[in-house]
Amino acid sequence: MRYHDITKDDMRNGDGLRVVLWTAGCGHCCPDCHNPVTWDPEDGLPFDAAAKEEIFEQLEKPYISGLTLSGGDPLYPASREDVRLLVREVREKYPDKTIWLYTGFLWEEIRDLPVMRDVDVCVDGKFDRKTKDAKLLWKGSKNQRVIDVQASLCCGDGQGPVLYCGDYAPDFDEMLMRGTRAACEGA
Repeated sequence: MRYHDITKDDMRNGDGLRVVLWTAGCGHCCPDCHNPVTWDPEDGLPFDAAAKEEIFEQLEKPYISGLTLSGGDPLYPASREDVRLLVREVREKYPDKTIWLYTGFLWEEIRDLPVMRDVDVCVDGKFDRKTKDAKLLWKGSKNQRVIDVQASLCCGDGQGPVLYCGDYAPDFDEMLMRGTRAACEGA
């Protein structure tokens, strides 16, 4: 597996402060992707022991909520086994940390992958510029879903995945219902 970056104290890619691994390789090539530099699976750096240690050093910090895998696509076929092994190791070493995974694949295509047994939240689906909305919670376009993986594996059969959250943060939903001005004034 190759990667482009490891970001620390990230607040945009899952709940809380997170460490994010930006993997190389993506076959979806979504128009207006926010990170096209990660598409080439041969680009970036080899994911080696030093990179893994950098992630583990961050996960040791009590204020870090967990690991997020993004990219590219962490489930790019050439990276899947390495991602599975990393996720398994993180789950074993840091059982109280959450693991988020962003992928362009749909839940229905990936739910049976072994890696999903250790993922807490999955944001699925290709980015769709036609339904882009900067106010969406944890995703870039309306077609994507923020999925509670463990609840979906346990209880979601036949009914689709169990969503982790709605499209917008509760405060924003309330502002829409009450009107922005009234919400800002605390009315």
